[in-house]
Amino acid sequence: MSEALQIENLTKSYGTNTVIKDISFAVRRGEIFALLGVNGAGKTTALECIEGIREYDSGNITVNGSIGVQLQSSSLPANIKAIEAYQLFCKWRKVQIDLELFNAFDLVQLKNKQYREMSTGQKRRLHLALALIGDPDIIFLDEPTAGLDVEGRVSLHSQIRQLKVQGKTIIMASHDMAEVENLCDRIAILKGGKIAFNGSIAELTSKMAGKNRIYIKTERPLQNADYEQEYCVFTSTNIGDTLYELLKICKQTDNAVIDVKIERATLEQKFMDIARRVKS
Repeated sequence: MSEALQIENLTKSYGTNTVIKDISFAVRRGEIFALLGVNGAGKTTALECIEGIREYDSGNITVNGSIGVQLQSSSLPANIKAIEAYQLFCKWRKVQIDLELFNAFDLVQLKNKQYREMSTGQKRRLHLALALIGDPDIIFLDEPTAGLDVEGRVSLHSQIRQLKVQGKTIIMASHDMAEVENLCDRIAILKGGKIAFNGSIAELTSKMAGKNRIYIKTERPLQNADYEQEYCVFTSTNIGDTLYELLKICKQTDNAVIDVKIERATLEQKFMDIARRVKS
């Protein structure tokens, strides 16, 4: 099968509040897929239903492979040592205890450190190592780099990419749009418990291309143009064509170009535009 995960018509309610409303999507083998949404959109509930942590009301979930889960907040005992947590999870997963993952995630020097004494980055590395015990095919990551500094994020991103190289399927939830843009092959955006967008970042970019902006500073003002400070501003669906036409006009009118800046629409801008405009 080419799909690691299939979700069909998933619905989940808490009392009279329906938080997941008949959603369907699929995740392909070997890809990094992100489930996005503003707070309260239902992404964590959806992941917990898929992971088997939470019961759901209706729908079908098909998981083609074994799974490992890194929760947004892992409640390990404060006094447990890293090596003790690792040994416990190995026994729970019924696999031989070895230190291969400890070496891979630079945890050997922390093996006798208590959980409460670890930094946020050290805890995140431990959580990911625990999720990978038993060599799962599909790995769930809920806000994997929340609270990490720049160095910690870079290190964890490198480890996530290496998992993809190994053929793992990774499903993540994240509020960090730069992280999603750098790591993910495809995304689904939840709004009000429904899928508002499902596809690649390139597909989302094509839908929102008009958000690209070109800033051009010239010796003399350009006619019929909007200005921000000293720059004339144009929105564009095709940066190359628009810039070519602008430069051609400047050359024909002997208007010297002093500076050009291009501001591409960010994933965050596209995400917020969908979150605001798509009705639930």
